[in-house]
Amino acid sequence: MSSFRTLDDLPEDLSGKVAFVRVDLNLPMQDGSATDVTRVEAAKPTILELSGKGAKVLLLAHFGRPKGQRNSMMSTSFVQGDVEEVLGKEIMFVPEVSGPVVEQSIGILGDGDIGLLDNVRFWPGEEANDADFAKAIAAHGDIYVNDAFSAAHRAHASTEGLARLLPAYAGRAMEAELKALDAALGNPETPVAAVVGGAKVSTKLDVLQNLVGKVQHLIIGGGMANTFLAARGVDVGKSLCEHDLTATANQIMETADHAGCTVHLPYDVVVAKEFAANPASLRTCNVHEVAAGEMILDIGPQATEALADVLKTCRTLVWNGPLGAFETQPFDEATVALAKTAGALTQDGSLISVAGGGDTVAALNHAGVADDFTFVSTAGGAFLEWMEGKDLPGVAALKA
Repeated sequence: MSSFRTLDDLPEDLSGKVAFVRVDLNLPMQDGSATDVTRVEAAKPTILELSGKGAKVLLLAHFGRPKGQRNSMMSTSFVQGDVEEVLGKEIMFVPEVSGPVVEQSIGILGDGDIGLLDNVRFWPGEEANDADFAKAIAAHGDIYVNDAFSAAHRAHASTEGLARLLPAYAGRAMEAELKALDAALGNPETPVAAVVGGAKVSTKLDVLQNLVGKVQHLIIGGGMANTFLAARGVDVGKSLCEHDLTATANQIMETADHAGCTVHLPYDVVVAKEFAANPASLRTCNVHEVAAGEMILDIGPQATEALADVLKTCRTLVWNGPLGAFETQPFDEATVALAKTAGALTQDGSLISVAGGGDTVAALNHAGVADDFTFVSTAGGAFLEWMEGKDLPGVAALKA
């Protein structure tokens, strides 16, 4: 793994120092309060560690998409109460990110106190990664800590620009994420398996093309599998399928073959004539027996069992996307079964399992195994870009 400075590289006493901490406080809200504070809980260890060392901690975050303009409904003040509840400490709200108001607030804060700056996206210089805007923020600080991997794929002032101007460190959540990702694809224990699911191949082309050169087993599920089956000459009926990507699917399979990567597609599937919970037309069949009026909605039990056997031969697993239409029963069965296998293998110590992406987290929670995986990333776009093999600006800026 590339070398990153972490909180371990900071002095024990940070009294009198101002630490800017980039966190993810873009929380889902309902009736004025957050419905999920997972992102605050993830940042809590970093915030309290810096506070405990005596630093004046200033939290930088975005909230919604104000597009460079002040919007009273997108102020981070809305999440102040939720942050205070998670941290167990009162924090000061600061309605700016730079200038006299911030300077005055720093003067009021005592060592170890915490301030919450307003939505950094209220200023157009944030998303433009404007150098002057970043310098105006940096002028008030001594150190910069990034604990928001979910925003690391954005080259913004608060994720990339500040890291170039102040001594920069990875927070505890960021550190855990980077270590997990390195263990998954950077320097993994082999053999490595990747599960890639979802509706469309077109949204994950870069992911697939990157993975075939890095893993030994590529398990393709969801609607994506239909496109690959069609490319192999299988009639997938009225299943979701991108027939215009047949050549691309064949090229990916050819590349995988040359790279020594086995592509796993289902050979039995769960089909129905309509997409509904427990439809009367539900049946399981061989992929070559799908009727013209049927759609593939999940991987069948025989293929799922075979995939479980594949995982038992592997040391590392990367998972992004469900195997079927898991939100609707019984099309969740393959995803749940394989996730439980992966969770059990992880708990036995024979598998390192890393998963990420919104649908993936939901699927693992649905299967009741999210806590059994080695690491589950809540980052969406950043996790996907990492799987694509892209250099994340917010991460690159932290390299020592």
